[in-house]
Amino acid sequence: MNKKPLQLARLVNMNIPEAILEDVKNNFINFYDIRGFDIVRKAFKDMQKLFSGNYTGYRMCNTPYHDVTHISDVLLAFSRLVDGYNIKEGPLPADKVRAGLIATIMHDTGYIQQDSESGGTGAKYTTEHVQRSVEFLGDYGPKMGLKEDMVRLAMNMVKSTSLVMDIGNIEFIDEDNRILGYMLGSDDLMGQMASRTYLEKLLFLYDEFQEASIPGYNSEFDLLKKTAEFYDSLVAERLDKVLEGVHRYSKEHFIKRYKVKQDLYTEAIEKQLNYLKNIIKNAPGRYKEKLRRTK
Repeated sequence: MNKKPLQLARLVNMNIPEAILEDVKNNFINFYDIRGFDIVRKAFKDMQKLFSGNYTGYRMCNTPYHDVTHISDVLLAFSRLVDGYNIKEGPLPADKVRAGLIATIMHDTGYIQQDSESGGTGAKYTTEHVQRSVEFLGDYGPKMGLKEDMVRLAMNMVKSTSLVMDIGNIEFIDEDNRILGYMLGSDDLMGQMASRTYLEKLLFLYDEFQEASIPGYNSEFDLLKKTAEFYDSLVAERLDKVLEGVHRYSKEHFIKRYKVKQDLYTEAIEKQLNYLKNIIKNAPGRYKEKLRRTK
């Protein structure tokens, strides 16, 4: 009997935060002392508190696209990418990987409103959320006991997720730091676009763009059409050229840990986009129904 092909969405139950963090931990301890993961676990719990409205000085997350699920998707993708790099090239420094994991966990905190910021939702900070996230890490990192150079690394990594900033202007102090920054920049794209819930959540993204007055999207369906074009015209080139193809190290993780020869992230994204293009072409009037997939 032929086995069903391995699918990304079936590796970890993404509805259970503890299961996600456990998989991130397992990837970490392939190369590092488990005791070094305690600070990452603490950061993950703080992020949950922050997004649920239980972190002093901040309101609950009210952006349904940029939520805990998005953070979890990117975090797991980042941990797999680091593991793949370590398998292929040798382990990155443990302190830098810990800082990288914390940066990933906190990379979209800029969408969370402070108590003093009333009116609307965090979506109105879309164009400035990267800088807000950087500022959050600048305050949070020292409280976690991160050394100054590790706080700077985490902040620079978050800058790498910006689609408008010239990544060449980010002051990485060495090659390891640059690689980690490029990894987060890659996984912020790969993690969300490969997510099981990506297509249905695009309607939430449209609402966020509307509140932020992001130009170029006249309707939900217009966003769907441009999303398919977005990957072909921008994301693929950014991953392969601007971020120097570091995303390909994910494949090494899947080869070693799951005994498969393909990059499950690339496969998942291609499947998503093919499904989306089929909706656009064959069922434009039923796109909401079609986005609610059961398989």
